[in-house]
Amino acid sequence: MFDDPDTEFEPPNEELEQYADRTRKSLIARLENWEDQRSWDEFYRTYWRLIYTVALKAGLREDEAWDVVQETILSIAKQSRKQMYDPAQGSFKMWLWNMTRWRINDQFRRRKKDTSMLLNNDMAGAEHPLEQIPDQSGENFEKVWDKEWQNNLMQAALARVKTKVSPKQYQIFDYNVLRGMSPAEIRKKLRISIAQVYLAKHRVGGVLKKELEYLKAQGEDPAN
Repeated sequence: MFDDPDTEFEPPNEELEQYADRTRKSLIARLENWEDQRSWDEFYRTYWRLIYTVALKAGLREDEAWDVVQETILSIAKQSRKQMYDPAQGSFKMWLWNMTRWRINDQFRRRKKDTSMLLNNDMAGAEHPLEQIPDQSGENFEKVWDKEWQNNLMQAALARVKTKVSPKQYQIFDYNVLRGMSPAEIRKKLRISIAQVYLAKHRVGGVLKKELEYLKAQGEDPAN
């Protein structure tokens, strides 16, 4: 079952980012003969954390969650070539969930199959935890998916912002807005003026707003 949606969940960031980058390169290499690799690279950077986090919350191990990331995006890429996503049939947000959910269930079925091979005949009829594939539906799912969707949107937007502003400005914005440090504390810590703090907050905040709007529009219609 999914964990309590109110429980905080945050994978170790630096190591996770490094592994995500290696996974991205491996995945994109598998799309080497397909058109528009750059768009798929951007798609991966935008949604890998969402898929990975939800897979973990569903009860998968880290290695299984990474498999879900790759298999989900590969499945989406294949379906996109056939234009199987139809906005008229529902939101991209829910379509992505369905693709993710199917891959999560695939992992549980594989685990169940592998485990059953290790059980002896005496255990064959006994109830086993893997008999119960997590329920990715209902109110609990809605809370988890909606929360992680919003969290992922912000994380993806911040990642894009980092590439568009100076490291110093982002650091100031991080301290002030994301960590809640006062301008006076930042001035003392970084040895800068109060004006620099407000300038960075204004500039980076404006870029972040644009990136959030862009990602929201992409989520509504990823074909744009």
